[in-house]
Amino acid sequence: MVLDYLNEKLEKLPPHLKQFMVPQHYEEYTPVNHAVWRYVMRLNTDYLSRVAHGSYLEGLRKTGITLDRIPSIKDMNRILGEIGWAACTVDGFINPQAFMEFQEYKVLVIAADIRQLNHIEYTPAPDIIHEAAGHAPIIADPAYADYLRYFGEIGCRAFSSGKDFELFEAIRHLSIIKEDPYTPAEDIARGEARIADLSANLGEPSEMSLIRRLHWWTVEYGLIGTVEDPQIYGAGLLSSIGESVSCMTDAVAKIPYSLQAAQVDFDITKPQPQLFVTPDFEHLTKVLDEFAETMALRRGGAYGLGLARDSKSLATVVFSGGAAISGIVSGFETDAAGNVAYVQMQGPSAIAHNGKELPGHGTSYHSEGFGSAAGKFLGTSTLPEHLSDGELEALGIRIGHPSVLEFESGVKVQGTPQSFSRSAEGKLMLMSFKDCHVEWNGKTLFDPAWGVYDMAVGSEITSVYSGAADPFTYPVELRMPSDKTHKIDYDADMKRLFGLYQQVRDVREGNMPALVLHNVWEQLSSAYPSDWLCALEIYEYLTSTASEESLREEIYRYLIGLAEREEEYRKLIHDGLKLAGAKPLTV
Repeated sequence: MVLDYLNEKLEKLPPHLKQFMVPQHYEEYTPVNHAVWRYVMRLNTDYLSRVAHGSYLEGLRKTGITLDRIPSIKDMNRILGEIGWAACTVDGFINPQAFMEFQEYKVLVIAADIRQLNHIEYTPAPDIIHEAAGHAPIIADPAYADYLRYFGEIGCRAFSSGKDFELFEAIRHLSIIKEDPYTPAEDIARGEARIADLSANLGEPSEMSLIRRLHWWTVEYGLIGTVEDPQIYGAGLLSSIGESVSCMTDAVAKIPYSLQAAQVDFDITKPQPQLFVTPDFEHLTKVLDEFAETMALRRGGAYGLGLARDSKSLATVVFSGGAAISGIVSGFETDAAGNVAYVQMQGPSAIAHNGKELPGHGTSYHSEGFGSAAGKFLGTSTLPEHLSDGELEALGIRIGHPSVLEFESGVKVQGTPQSFSRSAEGKLMLMSFKDCHVEWNGKTLFDPAWGVYDMAVGSEITSVYSGAADPFTYPVELRMPSDKTHKIDYDADMKRLFGLYQQVRDVREGNMPALVLHNVWEQLSSAYPSDWLCALEIYEYLTSTASEESLREEIYRYLIGLAEREEEYRKLIHDGLKLAGAKPLTV
């Protein structure tokens, strides 16, 4: 697989993220695709110049996004690099954890496909208009870019449930089949029913479910300013020529943004009935911090271990001594006061500190799992991570001498210390024992026959989060989607229509004489009487050049008639003609 847009930032991503990257295949965009991009972008920039956050139009310029054609990710990356970001293309919706982790690395993921003409106002699937023209311009604002990166850092560490992924798969599937014009209506109905059933039976929302709501109500559908006078900054609104207008009406409730937004669910396939308004981008970070305080990431302890165990997925457990253990939490023990006494990981595990794997403590060494006592030692008021070698010796713990180490929880460690490992700050992180037996309440937790006992040191578990402490060395496995975005096999009739669109573009760009527009119009009006966008492009060109008045009038009458006959095209044609400088329509 050749990715022609790779740069230094993308090359440095961890392997489990690189697997989501796909080629853009720029040559596969059809002339209709480019016309859809052009229509949406011209309409949006005209309207959004009045209602979007001030950084939007300036951001378009800074990120190298033009109005006339779909952007090349390779070209975008040359410019995004100047503000410290990069972009890559992906296949539609991707795993939410991966999506947010890309953000942490300051990489914008862009769905390579573009909406079909029949979904020009609002698409049920992520597309390049939404991602490139919606997300990219706003990240040129430093305060917002900082929030987006920070959101990725917090969000990718949220725990998901098995039902979360099931719902994600169902939403992804529905978005794919809805964007395929050849999908039978009954298949779409089944997909919608599936999502409704899963949504109704999710149970208690997971951390990922809650933080995705915050993401939705800010990054995707956020307003900024005041409830009385809001501006648009959310990518979903910036890229939707339908909702960017309707969201500013009184029909959509405006609510001050707060942590309460995490309790408000959303339907990704429908326009939103209410939106949240933040006073400024700094407020977004304040609310995100409030949410982070409720997460296992910040709470740690038995609460965090419980979420990790129930998730049955890769997690990292951080001891107050600084050791971060990555693996699958299979169980843990607590004392009478509810404090963590012992943590058990199963399968390949690794130990890291400050995001870097400790030498000799990777998954090849800890291939069968990892277990460690936690808590305070008996016989001293000093926290274990702060004990010096001399203080350990006073407790009878000496390297090379059989020792007994007892915890306040009742865990007893009997063995011969081999080594003590400390952090750069001097904290005691690891103690390694040979010939070691560990027991608690008569239960054997470690047997000498199992080898060396490496024990993480910490009076408490300070943090528990989803994912690996060092994703560059731990073999992270994220579940890939089970279905792929449909590549539409256009018939000969559609390909002929593409040719007409291309001729109009060639005329506009000076590559063909304007006289060919007569022939294009003749074929279009006879063979494709419901195609409004190509007709609009011809009309727009003739108006801008003040040429071919009779042909211009004929197309104008055609478009008015089509708008009167076809309600679904009415507003689209009206807006397009107005943008082209035509007199107002009565429709």
